[in-house]
Amino acid sequence: MIETRGLTKHYGSTVALDGVDLDVSTGAVYGLVGPNGAGKTTLLGLLAGLRRPTAGDIHIEAEPTEIAVLSDTPRFDPWLTGREAVELAAHLTGGAERVDAVLEEAGLTDSQERAVGGYSRGMLQRLGVACALVGSPRLMLLDEPASALDPLGRREVLDLIARLRGSSTVLFSSHILADVQEVCDTVGILDEGKLLFQGPLDELLVGSAVPRYVVRCRPPLEPILAFLSRQEWVTAVEAIGPEELAVTVESLEDAEVHLIGALAEAEARVISLHPEGVTLERAFLELTR
Repeated sequence: MIETRGLTKHYGSTVALDGVDLDVSTGAVYGLVGPNGAGKTTLLGLLAGLRRPTAGDIHIEAEPTEIAVLSDTPRFDPWLTGREAVELAAHLTGGAERVDAVLEEAGLTDSQERAVGGYSRGMLQRLGVACALVGSPRLMLLDEPASALDPLGRREVLDLIARLRGSSTVLFSSHILADVQEVCDTVGILDEGKLLFQGPLDELLVGSAVPRYVVRCRPPLEPILAFLSRQEWVTAVEAIGPEELAVTVESLEDAEVHLIGALAEAEARVISLHPEGVTLERAFLELTR
């Protein structure tokens, strides 16, 4: 659905994007993550045709009328009602028959006759989602679609994005890594304008799996921490809570052979221990640090 090659954007002497090769498959839910200033909004603006690249190529397998864009802070004329805003979007995209459905999906049925000027930021974000959906777009470009929502609203938007998989292609940016891990099948990590990783989420998590065990034991932890840090097969050990240690090892085999014996030798009163599952947050930090 989307292919870019060498996509570059300069703002004066500032390099916002530096040779980005993006590949988004048709029907995918692609999560674009990165720290503030990484270039996520610039990239979405280039794909939407709202900005011009300094260099590089963009190819999108959809007509402009088949692409929906949602900015991170959607704004509407304050005198419009919520329903009128969605009807205007429907008039532009030919989705008049879906107005009621998308208002309900966005949780705005009860407030559809209120003036948009009285909407909260979260309600404006819901309204932006409704306007993006009403034309049944083939491609949706969403910039932080759940950032202003309360937990219930975020859950509804995430469920909505997940339901779009296969029927629409969704590319959305987010700084909430747990949301990306939950609904995306593909992820791209952008940092300082460079695409550090792109591919299936499972591939990222497996490839970033530095062997680490979480050990929960009774205080004091200092003698245990000091003993484990002297072991040749331990590469790092740190307290991550009043009763928890994170033990990074050279291999899981080392931990399976030596860890229990080392804890016994340190006279640790062990409550539990388990290998730490790799999360998107951990993989992201390993790539960007």
